[in-house]
Amino acid sequence: QVQVVESGGGSVQVGGSLRLACTVSGLSSGGYCMAWFRQAPKKEREGCATIDSDGQRKYADFVEGRFTIFQDNAKTTLYLQMDSLEPEDSAMYYCAVDPLRTGAFCWPGADFPFWGQGTQVTVSS
Repeated sequence: QVQVVESGGGSVQVGGSLRLACTVSGLSSGGYCMAWFRQAPKKEREGCATIDSDGQRKYADFVEGRFTIFQDNAKTTLYLQMDSLEPEDSAMYYCAVDPLRTGAFCWPGADFPFWGQGTQVTVSS
């Protein structure tokens, strides 16, 4: 069973940075798609970024140039480096994994079967 656990959220001022981490275990195949999503109160959940097992990255327009998705060398931890944070970035951030999705099918608008519990990010002005 795939397990996903996020960490690293917190409070930061406008223009600041945060790095989120997501530990993934239970992946048995070589291929996968991992993603970061977020959901603010009273808003729809939105995909921020994805990375697949080949290292291909895709970003939503609203985070392009500010957020970076990457993994450690062992590919067991997923990160989201968030820079130039704005109040609109305040949300619960979730890590998601699909062990059967890669390439063109790995993108921030896809559905994912495995999710973490979320970590809160608050950006204050």
